Amino acid sequence: MIVIIDYGCGNLNAFLNIYRSNNIASKITNKKEDILNSTHIVLPGVGSFDNVMKSFNKSGLREIVEKKILNSTPLLGICAGMQILSNKSEEGNEKGLGWINGEVIRFDDNKIDSSTKTPHMGWNHVNFNNSNLFNGIKQNSTFYFTHTYYFQPKDKNDIISSTNYGINFCSGINKNKIYGVQFHPEKSHDNGQKLLINFSKI
Repeated sequence: MIVIIDYGCGNLNAFLNIYRSNNIASKITNKKEDILNSTHIVLPGVGSFDNVMKSFNKSGLREIVEKKILNSTPLLGICAGMQILSNKSEEGNEKGLGWINGEVIRFDDNKIDSSTKTPHMGWNHVNFNNSNLFNGIKQNSTFYFTHTYYFQPKDKNDIISSTNYGINFCSGINKNKIYGVQFHPEKSHDNGQKLLINFSKI
């Protein structure tokens, strides 16, 4: 059972619709029992770093999710749900989860040209390594982005995909069975659907 964590930050039904249309058992939940019995966890996130982090902490679900990932349950963080996997963010003052070592930084408008001003919004190409998250997806495929900050891991080996928006930035991470993507697979049509199905098979 894939659980999509409901802590007040994310477009949850889009994930549920994709999984159910592919006959993959899934549920939107904020119940610890459901998370405890899950095989996979999707951690969506929409909003500022501090608001997302505060909402997750306030949900009371952090401890049970941490317990699950320590027991090797695959987790996929989406957009701000990926960013809170870090230690901290330039966007706010809250401490991140620290599950993948790194920080979230802002695009520097002085280093990107006038055609790529922030926020980074819309379709862009993703280049990836041989991560099983991208099985069956063509190299340089497009996914949908909307963000002004991005995750910069301390260990480059944690990067599984990158995207160019004036600069090359990390758009996908993986450490052990913790994954994160900066783009929105639930809004990325066939490529995003394929990625979410791939995650269900990890």
